[in-house]
Amino acid sequence: MIKKFIANLFGNGPARPSFGKRQEVGPQEHGIDPSLVDERAANVVHTLKEAGHEAYIVGGAVRDLLVGLRPKDFDVATSATPEQVKALFRRAFIIGRRFRIVHVVFGRGREHEVIEVSTFRAYMDNAAAEAVAGNEKTSKNELAGLKHAVDSSGRVLRDNVWGPQEEDATRRDFTINAMYYDPETQTVVDYHGGIKDAKKRVIRMIGDPLTRYREDPVRLIRAVRFVAKLSGLGFKIEPKTAKPLLECRALLADVPQSRLFDEMLKLLQTGHSLATIEQLQALGMAKGIYPLLDLVVERAEQPFVKAALQDTDRRVSEEKPVAASFLLACVLWSDVRDGWAQRLERKQHPFPALQDAIDDVFNARIGDVSGRGKLGADMREIWMMQPRFEKRVGQTPFSLVEQPRFRAAFDFMRLRAETGEVDVVLADWWQEFSQASDELREDLVAQLRQEQHRGQRRVRPPRPPAPPAGEPMPPAEGEGAEPSPEGAEAGADVPRKRRRRRRKPTGAGGAAAGEPSAPSDES
Repeated sequence: MIKKFIANLFGNGPARPSFGKRQEVGPQEHGIDPSLVDERAANVVHTLKEAGHEAYIVGGAVRDLLVGLRPKDFDVATSATPEQVKALFRRAFIIGRRFRIVHVVFGRGREHEVIEVSTFRAYMDNAAAEAVAGNEKTSKNELAGLKHAVDSSGRVLRDNVWGPQEEDATRRDFTINAMYYDPETQTVVDYHGGIKDAKKRVIRMIGDPLTRYREDPVRLIRAVRFVAKLSGLGFKIEPKTAKPLLECRALLADVPQSRLFDEMLKLLQTGHSLATIEQLQALGMAKGIYPLLDLVVERAEQPFVKAALQDTDRRVSEEKPVAASFLLACVLWSDVRDGWAQRLERKQHPFPALQDAIDDVFNARIGDVSGRGKLGADMREIWMMQPRFEKRVGQTPFSLVEQPRFRAAFDFMRLRAETGEVDVVLADWWQEFSQASDELREDLVAQLRQEQHRGQRRVRPPRPPAPPAGEPMPPAEGEGAEPSPEGAEAGADVPRKRRRRRRKPTGAGGAAAGEPSAPSDES
């Protein structure tokens, strides 16, 4: 009823966008390889259709399939409500508030897979929300869903009003993300020329770009992300879609900081971080999206940060896990290192000095968004382990290698070695130690101790020549002189030898002249 009311009232009005014309494209025209479709996603579609609902694979997965890529994530759109979806699957969870969706979970542990299922949404703007809310037949539940749906600037605050598929397609952002694929019939449903744009390698906004950016300013960030991700395939952003980017950038100030933080991580962790930074600079968006992202762009050419970004892109391409804590720890390391050095100059104890430097960086750069949660704890552990790598004697190496965050901290130290901040020999030693058996680890520590002994003897400076007659002899090392730096470093790991006291000449009684004799051992 509400769907018909919206369509009758606004379907042909100039303020409403065109809902497009439904086109069904068969496999011979779109050319999607069915073997690239995830079996579990196809199973979700089949289950929903068997229950009498419409269901399709949707969004970026369809876009990737069209250009011959195997999608990493599969989303499903359906006419079923979240409650109806949840009832059909054993492990399904309704999440979200602004945008309620269902996560259908397959498998367990690290091998688990999540298929995200969303209900077809109605296209909502201020006029539509007010019209539906003013209708006498609108239920209380529907009114609750509409309350504060759109603010005065046009930003959509709530998006839980269900609607037909053609409206769901219109409320999506870009044409290449608004296609629906049925894996059973191998048909693509397209309302806005997404297939045509995919073939032309064009990223184009559905409807008026300025209005769509105001509805959800995060689309500004998504536009940059898609351009960076697809630029390698020849995709370019349409000029009309790109033009309002700078004009609308100020709208991001109204977006919750936590959401901007998450969007920043998506920019940096989708395997195209360096390309993303290039696009931000090319589009004039290098500053003003999020302060921490501004810092990443600013430091991207620093050898250590650039190596971290390259390493992240490489791991994503190899389908290895990546952690936001590692990348952010690399970006902020220079702040921590400099703050630590300043405190050491003021004679503060090393470990409290490092902790204080870390606290200052969290307060200045991250704040309360995520810096006090697990991400912040992981970053702190990575940083706090760095000085411990320098100590390779006693039980320190054995305890350090058992720490949960050892691998991340070691990878961090390895990048430091690759960029010349620490000796590469240190990284090689820890690489061998971490992969060795217990017996071999004992041998590695013993061998290092022997090398330090030999090194101590080898680098000890020669005794200075004897002074001219009449001048006092300078004290030898160990007899009042300051030890050499090399000796101090080695001596920290080697027990100090006890120096025997030289006896003075004794008289007939066995004691020094003029002193009482000491008792013998036998007395």
